[in-house]
Amino acid sequence: MSTQLKNDARLARPDDIYQVLIDAHRDLSADQSQAFNSRLVLLLANHIGDDGVIVEAVEAAGKGL
Repeated sequence: MSTQLKNDARLARPDDIYQVLIDAHRDLSADQSQAFNSRLVLLLANHIGDDGVIVEAVEAAGKGL
């Protein structure tokens, strides 16, 4: 499988995005937080729209766990 996943730093303001993600979870229960993460992942996967890239991202995210 050729690498298509872009994992170099691409965000202009990564700290701001990190804060947005943290703030989105504020006041959520553990179940709500998990549901939020699932929805976010599915929305972003749909936006990417490339099955190969999504599979690569899933594999990369699972390494070392």
